[in-house]
Amino acid sequence: MKVSREKWEKNFSEWFDWVLREAEIYDYGRYPVKGMGIWMPYGFKIRQNVIQLIRKLLDETGHEEVLFPILIPEDLLKKETEHIKGFENEVFWVTKGGSEDLDIKLALRPTSETAITYMESFWIKSYKQLPKKYYQIVSVFRYETKATRPMIRLREVSTFKEAHTIHETYEDAARQVEEAVSIYKKFFDELGIPYVISQRPDWDKFAGAEYTIAFDTIMPDSRVLQIGTVHHLGQHFTKAFDFKIQKKDGSLDYPHQTSYGISDRVIAVLIAINGDDHGPVLHPSIAPIKVVVIPIPGKDEDITNKVFNYAKEIGEILNAQGITTVVDDNKEITPGEKYYIWELKGVPLRIEIGPRELNENVVLIKRRDTFEGKTVPKDKVVEEVKNLLEIMKADLKARASQLLRDRIKRAEDLEEAKKLLEAKAGIVEVPWCGDNSCGLKLEEITNARVLGIPLDEKVDVSNMKCVVCKRQAKYMLRLAKTY
Repeated sequence: MKVSREKWEKNFSEWFDWVLREAEIYDYGRYPVKGMGIWMPYGFKIRQNVIQLIRKLLDETGHEEVLFPILIPEDLLKKETEHIKGFENEVFWVTKGGSEDLDIKLALRPTSETAITYMESFWIKSYKQLPKKYYQIVSVFRYETKATRPMIRLREVSTFKEAHTIHETYEDAARQVEEAVSIYKKFFDELGIPYVISQRPDWDKFAGAEYTIAFDTIMPDSRVLQIGTVHHLGQHFTKAFDFKIQKKDGSLDYPHQTSYGISDRVIAVLIAINGDDHGPVLHPSIAPIKVVVIPIPGKDEDITNKVFNYAKEIGEILNAQGITTVVDDNKEITPGEKYYIWELKGVPLRIEIGPRELNENVVLIKRRDTFEGKTVPKDKVVEEVKNLLEIMKADLKARASQLLRDRIKRAEDLEEAKKLLEAKAGIVEVPWCGDNSCGLKLEEITNARVLGIPLDEKVDVSNMKCVVCKRQAKYMLRLAKTY
């Protein structure tokens, strides 16, 4: 069967909305508050599997989960002026309790640096308690004024994992940044999500950060999506709260912090990157259902019943081995209709069982990504399913990675860069002198966003000139059309 990807690539926005709705993953646009969606049961299971993986990686590296209140008092949020300035146009405010005006406005949490720093000032007094690593998985609220998009640009980000760490020194916090980057690499690698890692430019770093490192990926429409960020916060927030600890040498000083986050966007990418015109192809690591078994009726009721019983037996064998399997025994719809439904849900493997398979004591296994089929004896079905799921993981990751590599271009001329971006090339790398004014000029001329300086590759720019001012280049700089 030929795999068509024309709709997926050329009409990605419509494809994505169709998949979320028809596969019953995420209901968006019908709830009467703009920018807020509802996780439906199937989508919620995908979300649970993603959360389970990031929890595992954080717990294994000494992070401790916490849960903070959703409301932050205005005076607390404004403690760090640079931080609130970065969010001031995005904050939702609660101003009344019932019919009474509140004494102080309360913000719906846009992020938690101020709230967590405030509480840490009570909890932590000495270097002996450090480093401390907290995280929570919660909703955050931001008043997006741009066009909202399901999972991608929301007013309620309902799957926001934010980690907050505290350290005695700048250097120890910098090492934590490196650990956070390593955790995210493991996370995205396990999910088969390809990425580039860049240091954000000064004008686009997180409000209140010393520097920001970002993970970006490329969606099927060649737009770039930020999927994770890591921030070295220095002493900005601890100074704002006059929060000091006793250091090893006996002196008092402000501790250093980091924070790093991922969101619903990770799930959007998992649904999007391996799709085709039939729907998504879910990565086996997070697919709620690994295998669907579809019985194909025979010519008479007796054979049909035997086929359905055989299908149920195969389902029981797989489930007993921890391979989440569903047997679609609905006799009211045809096998063809079932293929359509389960392909749309992105289930990695489909097992077809008809009278021939029954007679020969075999099953026919088909991969969702290639639709290639393989006939396997009943006593080998568990072994073969496990093998195919592992092969699919590797193949999906390789294919997605190749698509990303194919959409990274390099230009040493401003006009060439502009043309590539207009042609939806993906990410365009250009030589840059390091001057912020040239970087901002680049964004203005190309109508694109600067992603930052590549941290995942080293490029010799000694013989290159800045594409804006023609001075000696110091770095390569990534540009892209983004969400």
